[in-house]
Amino acid sequence: MSDERGTSVIFDLDGTLVDSELNYYEAGRRMLAEHGVMDFSWERHTDFIGISTRETVATLREEYGIDTPVDVLLADKNRHYLALAGTSTTVFPEMGKFVELLHGDGTPMAVASGSSRAAIEAILRGTGLDVYFRTVVSAEEVPRGKPAPDVFEEAARRLGSAPGDCVVVEDASPGVVAARAAGMRCVAVPYVPATAADPAFTSADLLYAGGQAEFSAQATYDWLNSH
Repeated sequence: MSDERGTSVIFDLDGTLVDSELNYYEAGRRMLAEHGVMDFSWERHTDFIGISTRETVATLREEYGIDTPVDVLLADKNRHYLALAGTSTTVFPEMGKFVELLHGDGTPMAVASGSSRAAIEAILRGTGLDVYFRTVVSAEEVPRGKPAPDVFEEAARRLGSAPGDCVVVEDASPGVVAARAAGMRCVAVPYVPATAADPAFTSADLLYAGGQAEFSAQATYDWLNSH
């Protein structure tokens, strides 16, 4: 595939390659609890899926009237997250198979994530995905997080690929919007299947409305080969 068509595949990380959202929720819950906020729910957390950690923290700081600077809160959340990330993050099975299929035929791959560089590297090391991904872009390294296209554009630049030759794999609507804005095709696998009717998801080139339970490594690989 990669030799004939020049296709590159760019993966979001959290909720797409790995099931890490519970860790992000717990890290955020602990961070907020340290500042007296005791009612942060999983439902509220899902509103931030696909948004960079910095933007999430900034919004929560304003929402709860916390005086602590964003950078301090961000460091606190990352500290809690890193304590969880290396030991309790799992790769979605079909996504792992998909990565192996792409690696087997030499398809260029990258991770482009709204998480911190330290968090990304901890997850990749802890799950063994680091052997497949040499190109990694964090939202910390670009001016704007998703839904802006910056992380995907930078990933394409580092891969040496034209945006039109890239396919993004995403679980959240801001990421699908970002892929579109970057001029890339998108495979959408909603982390929360109930959101699959969101216009961002329905605009994807390939949509698995049932989320990870529906995603098929072989079917997606065959789709890439035929498009």
